[in-house]
Order: sequence, then C-alpha cells, then structure tokens
Amino acid sequence: MKIKWLGHASFLITSDSGVRVITDPYARGGGIDYGPIQETAEIVTVSHKHQDHNNVGAVKGKPTVVDAPGARSVKGIDFLGVASYHDGTKGAQRGPNIIFCFTVDGVRVCHLGDLGHDLDAAKVKEIGAVDVALVPVGGFYTIDARQAAAVCEALKPKVVIPMHVKTAKCDYPITGVEDFLKGRKNVNRVAASEMEIKKDKLPLETETVVLQHAL
Repeated sequence: MKIKWLGHASFLITSDSGVRVITDPYARGGGIDYGPIQETAEIVTVSHKHQDHNNVGAVKGKPTVVDAPGARSVKGIDFLGVASYHDGTKGAQRGPNIIFCFTVDGVRVCHLGDLGHDLDAAKVKEIGAVDVALVPVGGFYTIDARQAAAVCEALKPKVVIPMHVKTAKCDYPITGVEDFLKGRKNVNRVAASEMEIKKDKLPLETETVVLQHAL
C-alpha cells in the first residue's frame, strides 16, 4: 500500500490493487490553506462533522462514505469505527470523534481523527493491533504532544505518522510537529508526501515518519 499526506488530517491510501481511501477531507478557509483536494477515491472516512474533516464533496469518484462507529466492509476493506471524543470532557466541548481502523494489503491502519483524550485500556483493546497510526499531535483541539506519545505507547504501532499540526498552510492555534518529536527514537523525516508500506517490511522498533504535505 501507499500512503500520501494531503494535509491536515487527510491522507490518500492506495492499495496494491488500486482501491483508494481518503481520510477526513478538509475544506479550505478558517485557518486551513492547504490546496484543494482534487483526488479520486472509492472510499472516504469521516471522523466527525467539522468542516476541516468532512468535505466529502471535494473527493471525486462518488466514494462510499464511512462515518459511523461499528464494523463495515467496503470494496474488500474491513473498517472498524471506534467511538471516542473530540475533547477531554466526553464530547461536552467539541462533540464525538470516531477512530477508524482498517486493513489494506495486510497492513492495519488506525486514523485517530481529532482524538481529544487519553485512551483507556478498554479503548486500546477495542482498537486492537495497529501497524500504522495516524496521530494528531498539535494540541488545543486534539491531544497534545505528551498525550500523543502516551497513545502511541499504548497502541504500540510499527509506524507513527503525525498529523493535525501547525504548518505554513495551517494557521490554527496548535503546535508544529517538533514538540512531538522531542525525545522520540527512530525518527525518519521523508522529503516527500508519500511512502510505501509493506507488511513484511514493517520496522521491528516503532518508527516515526514525518511526511511533507502534498497540498
């Protein structure tokens, strides 16, 4: 499979057979200045209904939308939506959030959406094994660098890709990726927006991969 960071919390994940999944497509404006999403996909996941995560209309190809907790199979890919919250007060401030786990070419991906709280043992068990974790690390609207590190420690993914961070294209009052990277071992800064991940070539020790946004 290939994974490409479009920007913010939006990724394009392409299976070896050509099935394309886009996560949390953003709408431009309000602090989001990434380029417009013009990709085609068969499937779109939406972690919650805020405009920087649910711009399904931008995705070409009439994709199937996966936006609810529970198990569902689309185009041969099994999705599990795990209910969570956008804040640390059980949704009282920002509402619900859905963590999506799905397997592409044998690689289990976990997109944490706008997770706003630590994961307890029950949630970690519900999520299950994770190969690649797409983790918000910017704080303020989501978990911060410290909490993100704790989430990674709990899930024990083989690859961690940070997202939802401040960049030149994101003017939200959140932090950049550097706070999260402090003290982390095995950090790989990739001079590209896309990487290929194979099940039989996953690292033995957790690797943190910093991608460049494509848009």
